[in-house]
Amino acid sequence: MYNLAPANAPWFEHLTDSVRALGEAAREWQLADRAAALAEEHVRLESRSLHEGKATHRPTSDAPGRPYSVTPHANAVFELGRVYMDYRFRTQREYCHAALLFASGAAWAIAEVQAGGQPDRVVFDLEDGELPEALPHPYRVEGLGPYSEAGKVARAYDRLLSMEMAAEHAEDLAGRDYVADHEASDMFDALEEASGIEDAAYTYGLLAERALQFVLLGTKAAHRKQVAEQRAAEQAAAEENGL
Repeated sequence: MYNLAPANAPWFEHLTDSVRALGEAAREWQLADRAAALAEEHVRLESRSLHEGKATHRPTSDAPGRPYSVTPHANAVFELGRVYMDYRFRTQREYCHAALLFASGAAWAIAEVQAGGQPDRVVFDLEDGELPEALPHPYRVEGLGPYSEAGKVARAYDRLLSMEMAAEHAEDLAGRDYVADHEASDMFDALEEASGIEDAAYTYGLLAERALQFVLLGTKAAHRKQVAEQRAAEQAAAEENGL
């Protein structure tokens, strides 16, 4: 059970909850993708010892045709491989998207706070299409000053940006009508470089989430001071009125 900020909590606590929810969503897809990868690996034909026993399927009046021989175990593993491959494609895509939303959402929150904004949640634009999808924000985080993990944030950003550029390059090459031999080699190199971008985005999101708390330190201190002054004023007024 998660401890959410109460409805009357200050905006920055709700913003913190919003970023954390993005992180939890990415984590759920990460776990699902790990499970899908294990399931897919389990049924790889080259790594399995298959029973070669056969069965015959023969026609009936409801299903006419000629009898044919099958190998049930091999058929099951092959079909499971197809199912798990489709499942892995879905989980990997969703994990990547959720991780990018987490990373960019945390970065957006930092930029909004630094600019003097007071958002109570992360806001995304929707991509136009038959099934609208949230569009990630830019990921870069700046102005962390003396924050102890500023270097980690910067390095994680550089890694994520490099992998994203490699993924875009590979996608551009794959979409061409003709790909020369050297371009095909570049495409595979780019795909290899981009491999693991979802984990890189999730890691960056975690770092940016912690950086958000650093950026909010001044805001929280000002809020505590305001609350203390308000309480002191209320107490003074009560004493003056003899309450």
